Amino acid sequence: MSSRVLKPGEGPVAYVVGDEYTIKTSGAESGGAYSLMEAVVPPQGGPPPHRHSREDEAFYVLEGEVEFSADGQRTVAGPGSWISLAKGSLHYFKNIGQSPARMLILMVPAGLEQFFLEVSQEPGPSSPENPFGIDAAQIEKMLAAAPRYGLEIVKP
Repeated sequence: MSSRVLKPGEGPVAYVVGDEYTIKTSGAESGGAYSLMEAVVPPQGGPPPHRHSREDEAFYVLEGEVEFSADGQRTVAGPGSWISLAKGSLHYFKNIGQSPARMLILMVPAGLEQFFLEVSQEPGPSSPENPFGIDAAQIEKMLAAAPRYGLEIVKP
């Protein structure tokens, strides 16, 4: 791995289920050891319940208030909170605050960041029925790609 510096706003960006993920370090840059993303999650945003079969995942909350659920246990995390999740845990997170939440997401080993890039789609117009502008095509793309990345998405 070579040294590098990314400034705020730099790095490949993926839009998944209304959230914005900026890849700060990919597996290609870490020799496959880890990847790190910065997530911006709108109020009430976050992924559906899912589990990873390949990677452990950890979150460091920078801004906002995020509810995490892992294997049925719920906790609310604010700035400075660190949440570690073992591979195989059924989990999700949700921004329960009134403004966007920001956090860093560490995945060990790397690889899942490629899923985010593959299924990325900028949000469309929002509506009361679809507040995050999520297109049904993105959901289908996510469900089709997930098994290739050892990811299981569980319908809520």
